[in-house]
Amino acid sequence: MPFDVREFPAPDDALRAARNRRQVSLWLFVLAGMILVMVVLGGATRLTGSGLSIMEWAPVAGVLPPLTHADWVKLFDLYKRIPQYAMVNHGFGLAGFQHIFWLEWVHRLWGRLLGVALLLPLIWFWARGAIDRRLGLRLAGLFVLGGLQGAVGWFMVASGIRPDSTAVAPARLVAHLALALALYAAVLWTALSVRWPAPRPIPGGRPVLRLARLACGLVAVTIVAGGFAAGLHAGLEYNTFPLMDGHLVPEGYARLHPFLANLTHNIAAVQFDHRLMATLTVLTVLVLVAAGLRAKLPRAARIAVLAAGIAVLLQFSLGVATLLMVVPVPLGVAHQFGATLLLTAVLVAWHTLRGAVPVSYAVPLPPHVPEEA
Repeated sequence: MPFDVREFPAPDDALRAARNRRQVSLWLFVLAGMILVMVVLGGATRLTGSGLSIMEWAPVAGVLPPLTHADWVKLFDLYKRIPQYAMVNHGFGLAGFQHIFWLEWVHRLWGRLLGVALLLPLIWFWARGAIDRRLGLRLAGLFVLGGLQGAVGWFMVASGIRPDSTAVAPARLVAHLALALALYAAVLWTALSVRWPAPRPIPGGRPVLRLARLACGLVAVTIVAGGFAAGLHAGLEYNTFPLMDGHLVPEGYARLHPFLANLTHNIAAVQFDHRLMATLTVLTVLVLVAAGLRAKLPRAARIAVLAAGIAVLLQFSLGVATLLMVVPVPLGVAHQFGATLLLTAVLVAWHTLRGAVPVSYAVPLPPHVPEEA
């Protein structure tokens, strides 16, 4: 059968497509890294009680910080009107206010920079034809979702400046955290798929792939449970491990009625659930590692699975240390960072186990066609 050259892209087109994949995936990996930094900043903001220091949502005007002493005094006077100042930070002075203000301001500024870092390159790549319509629409949707995240952040802050509150509502905190991590996961998955677009089934890898999916689900549920624990400041109580006040299941686990209220409003139940989900996650990821090693996976898949195992052990250790030491700020921030790293590890393992392989950037050559006699 004569060879049809139309089945293969022209060398220039293949090189251009490979270059576009490289550039777009690099941009998306950088964007994912920026979201990871945003999550860490959010954790530091929460742990230091800085989130209520800016009591207005000004997406444009809020880019500039206070520039004069009078501006600082005005903002500080506003802060003095909310219960958090009177009940938590009373008397810490203008310098103390500036300390918490700057952390929240940087957190919000980083969110604005994220929007710019997504939108402008998206327009540029799309105009150059470096991304197709489907990918462009997906990324445009993520930009809209990022804007919604800003609104959810303000919705969360607003719950903490009511007359009867000194902190944000736990449910709104969880919504803010979950949406941030959903954005992170979506950008990271898209970056991986652009960089390695052609999954090929790995022989014997399907059971391991199912375990990776299960591990991702458990990590997500554990993070949500951790969000409720953070929102209720549950880490400040039951600071022993593995028992809670001498019991495996704490007394008063089901003290609220209806029962479902315990899952989000009862400190004993919320902390126990977080411990339980973390333990199940560790066991599942370790089973994933064992199954991956037994399945004789390709080198890239083995490395991804082992990285997930290391990440889950590190995160579990950080969680226990944070609890035993009654949530010091550095350990609390490290624990939230570790949760994002663990999510990264299981997502990369899942993607790798799909069979995606590095794409060669060489120009594809047609098969050898013997000359006719």
